[in-house]
Amino acid sequence: MSTTNYFFPDVTLLITHYNRSSSLERLLQTFKERSCKFGDIVVSDDGSLPEHLEAVKELENRYSFQLITTQKNKGLGNNINKGQDAVKTPYTLYVQEDFIPTSVFANHFLDAVNIMSSDTKWDLVRFYAYSPYPYLKPFDKGFSEMVYSRWGLKTMKLHYYSDHPHLRRSNFLEKFGRYPEHLNSRKTEYTKCVSFIQKKGKGLFFNEFKTLFIQENSATEPSTWTEKRWRTSNNPMISLVRKTYRQVKYNYDVNFKRVPS
Repeated sequence: MSTTNYFFPDVTLLITHYNRSSSLERLLQTFKERSCKFGDIVVSDDGSLPEHLEAVKELENRYSFQLITTQKNKGLGNNINKGQDAVKTPYTLYVQEDFIPTSVFANHFLDAVNIMSSDTKWDLVRFYAYSPYPYLKPFDKGFSEMVYSRWGLKTMKLHYYSDHPHLRRSNFLEKFGRYPEHLNSRKTEYTKCVSFIQKKGKGLFFNEFKTLFIQENSATEPSTWTEKRWRTSNNPMISLVRKTYRQVKYNYDVNFKRVPS
């Protein structure tokens, strides 16, 4: 249990949830154990099975959050949109339910809030990734500015935005458009990546990006996303074709394609 209390009155914790009520409980309980309190908590449920929804309603009484529901599964885009619509504070900490904040999270999160409060040019601060953003410029407090390189050869440059845990201004949908609601989760995130770059978003990336959150799935509540083999294959020919395709597609989409807003 943390001995320091952290209260972030200007931040709403927005959690998207689907059929992983035990993971949601773990996330909420861990924030409590880390002595992290927010101005509000919003849990946006995407039409979970009855047993999970009942469990979430029981958690609502224990953790005092807003529960936003829907009659049927409408996808990640709708789930984020309706959750963000319920946020009333200036800032939003977006976290999916299968993440866990670590013991060092709160101090660095406080730095991120202070940075965004002191300079309005920052639209979001990223806390977690599978790999570092490829083009970084050192900033302050352990953060670096993400720099989009139009002609950079590293295709991960597209992931300036990410659905992984991040702090953002709550006018995010107004500035960068609502999330598309007719696409799968990968395409939904991709579209937001393109939109964020096209509309000249500015963001920071925490250098020690593996230290603030842990992503953990269990056998009873596994990840809801499965990766296609061609995306992760180490076959040299497949890897070359994949990189070439992504380089052409990403640059075309960012420079010429109009994304939904």
